[in-house]
Amino acid sequence: MSDGFGVPTNVESRVDLHLHSDRSDGRVDPAGVMAAAKESGLEAVALTDHDTLAGIGEARHAASQLQLDFVPGIEFSCYDDSGSTHLLGYFVAPSHAELAAYLDDARDKRMQRAIDIVGKLNRLGVGIRVEAVIAQASRDGLIARPHVARALLEGGWVGSYFEAFDRYIAAGQPAYVPTWRITPVDGIGWIHKAGGLAVLAHGGKTHGDSTIKQLVDGGLDGLEVLHPEHGRFEVERLRRLAAELSLLETGGSDWHGPSDNRRGQLASQPVPYEWYLRLREAACAKSGAGD
Repeated sequence: MSDGFGVPTNVESRVDLHLHSDRSDGRVDPAGVMAAAKESGLEAVALTDHDTLAGIGEARHAASQLQLDFVPGIEFSCYDDSGSTHLLGYFVAPSHAELAAYLDDARDKRMQRAIDIVGKLNRLGVGIRVEAVIAQASRDGLIARPHVARALLEGGWVGSYFEAFDRYIAAGQPAYVPTWRITPVDGIGWIHKAGGLAVLAHGGKTHGDSTIKQLVDGGLDGLEVLHPEHGRFEVERLRRLAAELSLLETGGSDWHGPSDNRRGQLASQPVPYEWYLRLREAACAKSGAGD
């Protein structure tokens, strides 16, 4: 059976390797994400919150109770002269001390960014408070622009979530504050240090062949082939590159919750279970090699 893009898949054995919880900018707690994944008929999932591993323990426990194969993951926001790059790290070790220290620092910088954004908004006459932004995040979650957008919407300062970005906090708008990002090569390095595999996230429309090959030279392990932003052309191109460069293939919905339509709906991408098995085998081989 094929999904129409030439991807062999058994519709009864599907996985979703790109999910977010409220530990970053998702709307559902980690256990709830796992419960929703099980209800959707998924057999294996990865929790890949932005720049944090805070939800991994809760998600792993819930997945175990539900007999759901689980991949501990993360999504790094990276930046260099070529622009923005998001990296998915799979099978990273949450207990890795150096990575934990780095993520604590990143959390502090995101908090300061939120304070700076609120300051800009206040100078524009928008009377939002930092406490209102923090209230949109979970207790253990980090603060990101979606929390600012939700606070603006709840406070009646905008008519929609997307208006908050378009009018105030998107890049180029008056309350925008750039986030602290590392380079893609450094991101790959952090993922490898923590024992994980580094995969380019949703790069089909943003990263050309030459840029992807540069990332491979920097240690990239795979490509997220199936993603809501990828059409037939992107899927076919990424599959060709993966075969040419001996890269792993992954895919996922980039789900942030049932009431969040920024990306795809849960289990919307026909990701084969075989892709998860190959990813797991590669992670085991990497661990066995002492990397």
